[in-house]
Amino acid sequence: MPDLSHLIHGVSEWTLFFICAMFIGMSKTGIQNIGTFTIPVFALLFGAKHSTGIVLPLLCMADAIAVVYYRKKFHRSHILKLLPWGIAGLLVALMAGHVVPESGFKIMMGASILLGMVVMLCMERSGKMIEMTTSVWFSPVFGFFVGFSTMIGNAAGPLLTVYLLSTRLPKYAFVATGAWFIMILNYLKIPLQLFVWDNISWDGFLLDLMALPFIIIGGLIGIRIVNVLPEKQFKTLMIALIVVSTLFLLV
Repeated sequence: MPDLSHLIHGVSEWTLFFICAMFIGMSKTGIQNIGTFTIPVFALLFGAKHSTGIVLPLLCMADAIAVVYYRKKFHRSHILKLLPWGIAGLLVALMAGHVVPESGFKIMMGASILLGMVVMLCMERSGKMIEMTTSVWFSPVFGFFVGFSTMIGNAAGPLLTVYLLSTRLPKYAFVATGAWFIMILNYLKIPLQLFVWDNISWDGFLLDLMALPFIIIGGLIGIRIVNVLPEKQFKTLMIALIVVSTLFLLV
């Protein structure tokens, strides 16, 4: 077993790390946004910017589990609408990461998510939801900010959930489409964080491999919850987690 004591110390830190890995698995296979709660924990364990390089392989492992399970349920059209703008968001965040303090990014992410949530609820009440989702600006704006937020802090879940809720996809298509889109962005982030930000290390990857069983357990729990929750309760849970996880980012 490799010596990883320079990365993580003591039973309590190992316990937190494995619990967070389980939450990541759950977030990818069904309970989106629960993974957002792990962001400050990982930042506490490894440091804010360095933690993104340790978390990214965890996310990629969980992404692979999710897309294998939901491989036939995703909606390609939504992914194609978002993807070019998501890549643009990645690149802008890559450049901005050297200029703007991380605290400023957290505020911007939280504000953009809350704004998206308010717009979605207002449009739904006024009966203009379909009109909004088919407008020319809708997918580009959401795609850009999802790409931006996932690059800065692996925190795209709440904003992507707002977009997917607005499309009114059924729960399995909702989870599958989100999993496939985020998987593509996360795998594109690997060379950017490896060669530009230089915050992915071999020791960090070995640490992530040790968490793989907990990611799998979390993934199975997420799948089970999606299977048993009725459609209405599933979407209610997603909305509640948007609010809680966004406040978590702003604290």
